[in-house]
Amino acid sequence: MRILLVEDDDALAAALIDHFSLRGFALERAGSLEDAALMLATSRYAALILDRGLPDGDGIELLQSLRAQRDTLSVIVLTARGEIASRIAGLDAGADDYLAKPFSPDELAARLRAVLRRNGAYQEREIICANLVFDIENLVLRIDGGIVILSQRETCLLRLLLRRVGLVVTKRLAEDQLLSAGEPLGSNAIEVYIHRLRHKLEAAGSRAEIVTLRGLGYVLRPCS
Repeated sequence: MRILLVEDDDALAAALIDHFSLRGFALERAGSLEDAALMLATSRYAALILDRGLPDGDGIELLQSLRAQRDTLSVIVLTARGEIASRIAGLDAGADDYLAKPFSPDELAARLRAVLRRNGAYQEREIICANLVFDIENLVLRIDGGIVILSQRETCLLRLLLRRVGLVVTKRLAEDQLLSAGEPLGSNAIEVYIHRLRHKLEAAGSRAEIVTLRGLGYVLRPCS
């Protein structure tokens, strides 16, 4: 899904492009209002992530122009101006959501999904992390295009980890998830399923890894 990111901070833009690519979004970047207007005129995007403080003006100007043309493109305003008045100005200009810097990329991704769902532009069919592609509807995992055979509980556990890429999945949460997939669990069942899942991912050439955080739980993340 193509998203236009209008952001003049090179480091932030690069970090967001990498972060979102692991979640199935293709971010294309414009560093100015002029570049953004040209890209919007020549390409179609599912949403716009729009900074306010740009070299050639305020991002709100582009937003107002879109809404004046009755363009319903989903827009999240992303800016260092977090005061209430600035947020109100952004929303009144037609933004679907507003997020102040500094922010969590995971929160921005969640807000983007929510905005797209509200506007009917997003139906999550796949979850992507590095070279892992998980088909939610058919519960099929592919790594570099090849299908990886998983048991029902391994599938449930992987789906949970993929939905929280980069975040901790506690042992209790994993147990609750697996209890819905069959018979009662043994005392070390989670460790066993994590071991099996990790082995299958490694054998298939996964560029994502399951990391155990002692006393906390497990994290799925791209290999460093």
